[in-house]
Amino acid sequence: MSMIRDLRAAVRPSLRPSFRKNSAPYSAYDTTRDPSASSAVVDCAVYRDGRRLVTPATPTPHEAMLRVREEGGFAWIGLHEPTEAEFAGIAREFGLHPLAVEDAVHAHQRPKLERYDDTLFTVFKTIHYVEHAELTATSEVVETGEVMCFTGQDFVITVRHGGQGSLRALRHRLQDDPELLAKGPSAVLHAIADQVVDGYIAVAEAVQDDIDEVEIDVFSTPAKGSRRGSDAGRIYQLKREVLQFKRAVSPLLRPMQLLNERPMRLIDPDIQKYFRDVADHLARVQEEVLGFDELLNSILQANLAQATVTQNEDMRKITSWAAIIAVPTMICGVYGMNFDHMPELHWRYGYPLVLGVIGAVCFSIHRILKRNGWL
Repeated sequence: MSMIRDLRAAVRPSLRPSFRKNSAPYSAYDTTRDPSASSAVVDCAVYRDGRRLVTPATPTPHEAMLRVREEGGFAWIGLHEPTEAEFAGIAREFGLHPLAVEDAVHAHQRPKLERYDDTLFTVFKTIHYVEHAELTATSEVVETGEVMCFTGQDFVITVRHGGQGSLRALRHRLQDDPELLAKGPSAVLHAIADQVVDGYIAVAEAVQDDIDEVEIDVFSTPAKGSRRGSDAGRIYQLKREVLQFKRAVSPLLRPMQLLNERPMRLIDPDIQKYFRDVADHLARVQEEVLGFDELLNSILQANLAQATVTQNEDMRKITSWAAIIAVPTMICGVYGMNFDHMPELHWRYGYPLVLGVIGAVCFSIHRILKRNGWL
């Protein structure tokens, strides 16, 4: 709460200075005061008519906005895991809402779309598939990151958290399409959403392969020496990873539908219809992820059922051998009683006769149990 009060105090003296063309110059990046103030900025550029304006060096966000106010266009600032101190200057420069700033700095947010005055704040969860030679009970299948996007009338600020989800290639791809980039900040927002959802599709295909592998192992004949039910750890781990995937995909569907269906002043009408395609792809991925969850539930139940059947078979075998062993145990117990007057004790053929009876009875019981599938 103290950070929110500080940010509100910082924003209050200068309400959205970036849109005041006659406002006095103010630099949020005075390196004599804070040498690390701009260390989180990955790239900063000004775009006009879909083309990046050439500058001798990468401008600071303040310099970029000065040029935007003077010459038009929009600024795109990219940051990677900024601290509160590093982001405070940008928050003042662009008049960002303290609640959105707090979310962007601390990350671990649910995918969402929020509007603060003249700024859209969008949170995307990025998903990266972790390659592995073999799926085990401790394998990490997916890694998550976050991309936050502040979209204004003449600026885009992207904040990335995590080691994946880089936007460098996306920036270059957009720069190669000036006609699309000329649509302004909303074109950048759509491109980010499209790239994130395309990543979901690729990860869904890879996870499908892992599920197919587990399904084949569960329903195939076990190798000699292996036991049914040993795949439960792998299935459960894969189910946990799918749940993490689901948490990234499902909450994002409604924001994409809003961007497609609801007219917004900050979204170019020509770009808005492209969000329909993103929402359709996202809906398909969501259906796949929900299907993964249900399929893994079925596979896990089948695996546990197979383990139960295996245990029952083991108990039947143990019971069968116990029944066979009970015959010689009973006979030998009877003749082990030390009474003086017992028949056959002094008979010449008593010993081989008893052995023959034991062998015949045990063999008969074994045959009966074998025919009934107990052995």
